[in-house]
Amino acid sequence: MENERRESEMAGAQARHGQREVRLPDRVEHIDQDTEYCSVLVDGVWQKIRFHDYDRIFAIPGLYEQLFHDILDCRSPDVVGKLLKEQLQRENVSPSSLRVLDLGAGNGLVGAQLRTVGAGHLVGVDIIPEARQAALRDRPEVYDDYLVVDMTRLAEQDQATLASRRFNALSCVAALGYGDIPPEAFRTAFNFVADGGWIAFTIKDRFLSEADTSGFARLIERATESGLLTVHQSERYRHRLDVRGEPLHYVALVGTKQADIPADLVS
Repeated sequence: MENERRESEMAGAQARHGQREVRLPDRVEHIDQDTEYCSVLVDGVWQKIRFHDYDRIFAIPGLYEQLFHDILDCRSPDVVGKLLKEQLQRENVSPSSLRVLDLGAGNGLVGAQLRTVGAGHLVGVDIIPEARQAALRDRPEVYDDYLVVDMTRLAEQDQATLASRRFNALSCVAALGYGDIPPEAFRTAFNFVADGGWIAFTIKDRFLSEADTSGFARLIERATESGLLTVHQSERYRHRLDVRGEPLHYVALVGTKQADIPADLVS
């Protein structure tokens, strides 16, 4: 029954996106989220693509949406958008006043959600050029600017460009941990936001537990205990399904920045 369900979901996704054929691995007893993969038919040849090989996924138009949203039912952009919108309404803040730094912006799905919320100014940042290319290809109207940079090694020009945008909000959805965005990169982005600005992000629940080895649990705990970050809303939710059809849970947080995070808080 499970295989039939997955085949039905894939068939529906293929119909919505045209000719793309995607296969998830069969008989998987255990596979970590970091090593999940699928097979994709490209120009008549089946290619095995790891889920975290975003450069390869973004290079194939429609594949990211088909795989993560149609087949695996990713909900993170909607959840973050909903929580942020609710908090803005509680605080009587106009969404159009938001100047957002979208960290790990990918091909712009989160940016599109933020535009739906009403964000007035939006800059995407990602470390791989394929993400920017995909965003400009698929959603050219979403970002006011999109930079390809390593947030742990910013060039002077990029530092000046980001500082000039006067951000009062940071978003980072389903991109923290697993080596994609380390704590130091998050700290750098966080510090570009003005004091009193909005912070909205999601992270795998495991990375906020005592068993965390990524450094994020300690960073978020220290930032809140030190009064650098005030968390207004926190919700554990189903991020998406894994390749076996089992739920993967994340935590979404919406808060306000009170002050910069010092470097020693990350070490």
